[in-house]
Amino acid sequence: MAQDEVTRIRVGNSPAGIMGMKRVMEEMGEGWAEKPDQEVQDELLKRLAGKNYIPEKRKDDYKKAFLREFKKFLGKPYEEEAREGLVIKVLGPGCAQCDRLEQELMEVMAETGIPADIEHVRDVKEIGRYGVMGTPALLIDGRVKSVGKVPPRNKLKEWLKEAQNK
Repeated sequence: MAQDEVTRIRVGNSPAGIMGMKRVMEEMGEGWAEKPDQEVQDELLKRLAGKNYIPEKRKDDYKKAFLREFKKFLGKPYEEEAREGLVIKVLGPGCAQCDRLEQELMEVMAETGIPADIEHVRDVKEIGRYGVMGTPALLIDGRVKSVGKVPPRNKLKEWLKEAQNK
């Protein structure tokens, strides 16, 4: 039996790992594309709750997150949840340079006090979706800032401050 892969999603302001999400979305696919959002949310929750712990008090948050991810999967318009702070993604398979960039970012954030959510995307297929042609790559609030190198600390500080002030 093949092991389900874990997909990282955002539920409210928290990251969560969901087992089997990709498989469930592929199974539901276009057949569920035109169904009402509530029906899709309920079905996603039903199918994913078997392999994932979903706290009773947060079921509605998970339903919204599942629906958002399903719409992304189908290439349909979706509504992103409002977040506090910046959204930073380090793209890279986990090599020394990628890990160094993530560490540098955390240190710069601690120095500056700038709140941000850092995600290190290691899956090669997921990295490919961002259209970058080298790693490590750095995205701040969805904008590619660097590809193929670890930028100097002063540049990281500059980019974080710019993004924070927008």
